[in-house]
Amino acid sequence: MRPFDYTRAENVSDACAAAFAPEAQFIAGGTNLVDLMKLEVMAPGELVDINRLGLDRIEESDGGLRVGATVTNSDLAADARIRQDYPVLSRALLAGASGQLRNKATTGGNLLQRTRCPYFYDTDSACNKRSPGAGCAAIGGETRNHAILGTSEHCIALHPSDMAVAMRALDARIEVQPQDGPAKAYEMDRFYCLPGDTPHIETVLEPGDLITSVWLPAPKGTRQVYRKVRDRASYAFALVSVAAVIEMEEGRISHASVAFGGLAPMPWRDVEVDALLAGAEPSADLFDEAADILLQGAQPQEGTEFKLPLARRALRAVLEEATL
Repeated sequence: MRPFDYTRAENVSDACAAAFAPEAQFIAGGTNLVDLMKLEVMAPGELVDINRLGLDRIEESDGGLRVGATVTNSDLAADARIRQDYPVLSRALLAGASGQLRNKATTGGNLLQRTRCPYFYDTDSACNKRSPGAGCAAIGGETRNHAILGTSEHCIALHPSDMAVAMRALDARIEVQPQDGPAKAYEMDRFYCLPGDTPHIETVLEPGDLITSVWLPAPKGTRQVYRKVRDRASYAFALVSVAAVIEMEEGRISHASVAFGGLAPMPWRDVEVDALLAGAEPSADLFDEAADILLQGAQPQEGTEFKLPLARRALRAVLEEATL
């Protein structure tokens, strides 16, 4: 690990100012960043500790819940309000990592965790995400844990978060304090960036921007399901995951929001899928049509073709469970 400076911020404005410096990074739990520093995939010149900023609370706000950026995954999953009103989020968190990691990992850090692409982690491999312009060794390489939606010729890496998939289905809003100026709020589809020809740019955050909280609106559906398909039962990353928030009225789907993990460089949601389901009577044909819409733009590599039928089956199973 390369040498670095360490700053313990005492307030949000000081934290943003410190992290505006070149090569500075925020640190809270460090469950991803420290690993990347050990491998010299990331080598920040300064770490800005944000654990003393009072961002570790879950509070009722504007009819929903505001979750501080340093709330741990364990505390979020165990909160009674989350378990009662947002069970899809609690289930996603519990599926995401071991208890030891959940005790340290934070809400903001989970949203920003880097891809687990092995070529990104291997500094001897070409990776446009790690070194812009270097190429992508994953294309034509080992691709089992890579994306099939939203990719480009420059990058096929996945976003690894379980929590973010559930939050996407719940219409979460990410709240950010810039280094200079008023606070901003982003819907999740506006927060993440697809790789295009700049896969190293993963979010809209600028230097010094600090995620302060995530706001969860009142859930629009009482039937919430999270299903994660993985290579092993014990805390592997998703091959495919599905989070669904469904409301039923008189035998029909009155509201549907469905998000996906294991398929794209960001927590994925297709508004056409949601629109198809809303107002419809549940059926196998409907669920198959939803899968057709989801996968119509898929571009699997050799080694990821299996995700097409797997995503189809996972979506159908989740929708069947949520609409029973």
